[in-house]
Amino acid sequence: MLVRADNIMTVAATIAAKSARKSWAGTMTGAVLALALAVLLQPLASGPSYARGAPDSFADLAERLSPAVVNISTSQTVTGRNTRQQVPGLPEGSPFEDFFEDFLERQGREGAPRRVQSLGSGFVIDPSGYVITNNHVIAEADEIKVIFADGESLDAELIGRDPKTDLAVLKVEPASDLPFVSFGKSGEARVGDWVMAIGNPFGLGGTVTAGIISAINRDINAGPYDDFIQTDASINRGNSGGPLFNMEGEVVGVNTAIISPSGGSIGIGFSVPSDTAVSVIEQLREYGETRRGWLGVRIQSVNEEIAEGLGMDEPTGALVAGVNPEGPAQDGGIEPGDVIIKFDGKPVPEMRDLPKLVAETSIVSSVDVVVIRDGSEKQLSVKIERLDETETADASGGSNGKEDEKGTAEVLGLGLSSLTSATRGQYSVPEDVDGVVVTFVDPGSAAAEKGIRRGDVIVEVAQNDVRSPSDVKDRVEEEKASGRKSVLLLLASNGDLRFVAVRIKQDE
Repeated sequence: MLVRADNIMTVAATIAAKSARKSWAGTMTGAVLALALAVLLQPLASGPSYARGAPDSFADLAERLSPAVVNISTSQTVTGRNTRQQVPGLPEGSPFEDFFEDFLERQGREGAPRRVQSLGSGFVIDPSGYVITNNHVIAEADEIKVIFADGESLDAELIGRDPKTDLAVLKVEPASDLPFVSFGKSGEARVGDWVMAIGNPFGLGGTVTAGIISAINRDINAGPYDDFIQTDASINRGNSGGPLFNMEGEVVGVNTAIISPSGGSIGIGFSVPSDTAVSVIEQLREYGETRRGWLGVRIQSVNEEIAEGLGMDEPTGALVAGVNPEGPAQDGGIEPGDVIIKFDGKPVPEMRDLPKLVAETSIVSSVDVVVIRDGSEKQLSVKIERLDETETADASGGSNGKEDEKGTAEVLGLGLSSLTSATRGQYSVPEDVDGVVVTFVDPGSAAAEKGIRRGDVIVEVAQNDVRSPSDVKDRVEEEKASGRKSVLLLLASNGDLRFVAVRIKQDE
């Protein structure tokens, strides 16, 4: 039975009052009892507490949830020689590894096509056989298998995937209903809460690790909708796509990425929050693709100087740097210079919050948008349209590796945009840096493996200056046509210049 602490304090006071009407000895006994109760229960009576202590064991939880967690095995046919086999003795992580790999590829020393296998994690969300994993786990796979805790292996069909949140939905056809897990509400999770991860690190399936939520709302420059849960529960290679559970046994995150110089866990892992994942997964199951909202604005951060110049008390919201003349914002009356502080009744604390709010909005629905214009608030009504998935939510994007009339493109797994006053402000690019800014990085791309991040500026491609996304695309095509297997990029990042060789996909 659960009893509120303030009720117990009332009982203690009642005992003391009643004892005063009895003998001296009874009074003393009652007073001592009341005092003891008051001292013992004062910490509880000081206010409600929702925090949980560390569990005595995770065994019951792990036993109940593990059957719904699966291993994902993929295979694909690739060409190109195995550099490590041709350069014997090359240590893992050697700084010369990429040099030799790119050098040998440039020399055209390819071997015969070979099958490459990789492993990841996933989990069942429906007894009929729907499985969730990361997009980068199954990207470009010719064959996908789901392996269950009892060793059974089933071929999987790819239902849909979303590179921008790194999620994918698979479907298997089991002979009977499968054990499954349910999503919880990540918005209710707090920093310091206990969490448990189950996955397939380094091929060791069924591995259970535990830790706490270290931070929430993390932006790691992986894409336009970054909102990761950070955890110190051990996550390693192979854990990708596995579930992060709360102590109720609900999935509050999908393990996606780690920060590590060695490739092993150092206590900094990231999960896609369930509140983000659920809406994406529902769309992938229903349509096989995502259907996000589109506002049609270019935005930038509001810093203290901009806030002061606009007569705002504090820097908040998203500053509209430009409006697409064919977008819903134009029709709704949003103007350049407006600061969006509320969208569909939800506050917009920072610029990066707006794209996520817009993307989650139902298509062809009218929402209220509150802006600050000329020092005062103004409420507008905007009818949200569907985002072309080759575009980003906070700017007009390109499609299929080609630059469109809006000055954007997608190539090498990178979303690219021309440097304008708006994009310079949005990505904090100095005026003395010229080139093409990276607005999106596919987590499963070779560019992501080489550490290219959103906000980096491509200055040169193959030692040629570039000034537009089409320049980048043309240079990559030239390198591919000449037989190159990788292309050399010069990047400007945080004031530093560095060269990076990025592998070119055959269908690039």
